[in-house]
Amino acid sequence: WIRFFPSARFIKFCPLLLVFLFVSCKNEIVREAFIPRNEYEAYRHSLELAKLDQTALGRDWNEAGGRSLKEPIDISLPYEEQFYLDPKIAEAVGYRFTVKRGLRIEVSFSVRSADSLLLFCDLFRVSDPDGELTHVATATRESHRLEFEPRQDANYVLRIQPELLRGGSVRVLIREVPSIGFPVEGKNSRSIQSFFGDARDAGSRDHHGVDIFAARHTPVLAPSRSTVTRVGEGEIGGRHIWLYDSVRSISMDFAHLETQAVSPGTRVVAGQAIGTVGNSGNARSTPPHLHFGIYSRGPVDPYHFIAETDTVPAVISGDSLLLGEQVRTKQVAFLRSTLLASSQPVDTFQKHSVMKVAALAGKYYRIVSPDGISGYIPQNQVEAIHDAIRQEIMPDASALLESPQKNSVPMTNIQPGDKIALLGLCKDFAFVMTPEGKYGWLQIL
Repeated sequence: WIRFFPSARFIKFCPLLLVFLFVSCKNEIVREAFIPRNEYEAYRHSLELAKLDQTALGRDWNEAGGRSLKEPIDISLPYEEQFYLDPKIAEAVGYRFTVKRGLRIEVSFSVRSADSLLLFCDLFRVSDPDGELTHVATATRESHRLEFEPRQDANYVLRIQPELLRGGSVRVLIREVPSIGFPVEGKNSRSIQSFFGDARDAGSRDHHGVDIFAARHTPVLAPSRSTVTRVGEGEIGGRHIWLYDSVRSISMDFAHLETQAVSPGTRVVAGQAIGTVGNSGNARSTPPHLHFGIYSRGPVDPYHFIAETDTVPAVISGDSLLLGEQVRTKQVAFLRSTLLASSQPVDTFQKHSVMKVAALAGKYYRIVSPDGISGYIPQNQVEAIHDAIRQEIMPDASALLESPQKNSVPMTNIQPGDKIALLGLCKDFAFVMTPEGKYGWLQIL
């Protein structure tokens, strides 16, 4: 030990050295590792590491993703749409819809692309009233599917966005289905004749469930995988059974039974018979029926949990070859902002107005006009731009513009006497083709 440390002064110096080392370590700043919450965040972080977020295309990609969340398309479910993502443009699509508690939402999409395409599909819940978005789920890359059940009635936004410089045709289907099975064998919502909130006992109390009418001894089924928590008999509900679904945190009440076929503590699966329909308890004077209730920190309307929904959207019948292409109106056409049943026309296009087909939905095209107006137009009101409306001889020199705006960038000049093909209109501008085959806009007023 003395051979290695010949000076005894080192011993006195050791405490100072330890303090120095301790302070030096304490002052080290180590950057925390980035842990992405989903694939979208991981990809965006990779763009930042590569400094691509500072390029024009990278900024456009980030802005497109944010814009799709701030300005989503309002839809009603079920909804199916086919759209085209241009690989040369940073694009994203957002859909906003309302979901009732008790429903399960199923999102699926398919992709047709010349190259491999990584598509990000993320779901956000809208927090009212400030409109803040909370990320809920991400579709799996392998299955291209996403499913969720809301804990309460809420609005949601679904964003679909491809990676940079990748595109193709995408078909998305959003459906809503009951989250649990119907509790009476062979019946459906048409057998419900008394609903949640109906008055009982001359208005002194409300009905905390639905009544499903069926013949005596019709099997009563467990709607989901759950556990039997109570089997008994009471003056009001008669012979009853309670199940607890731990996945959804709900208790289910089955009352007025004729028979009970399970015991407390039994685990049951969806579709398993647990008893039969009767009219025991205070239902002795009524036809046989099942009182079915759901409780989760109080009574919950069970209707949307079990009632069948229209899960088949309108069949897409448009021409998929027009996706991403310019079309024009065949007549005066009315634009709808959404396909919601309550949606009314919000704008009018003159005959031969030019627009781009962004998507196909049912018997409609979702379009975007050259001046940024978007919405839905019936397919039978537009046509492809194949033939010229007419030929024109230019009387004066004019600039061929990139877009129908006064401050648009001129692409070339058209000389007096040049013959142009008039293809369509956008307010005070004409969409034309020059003799050299160039497309652009001319101001006509």
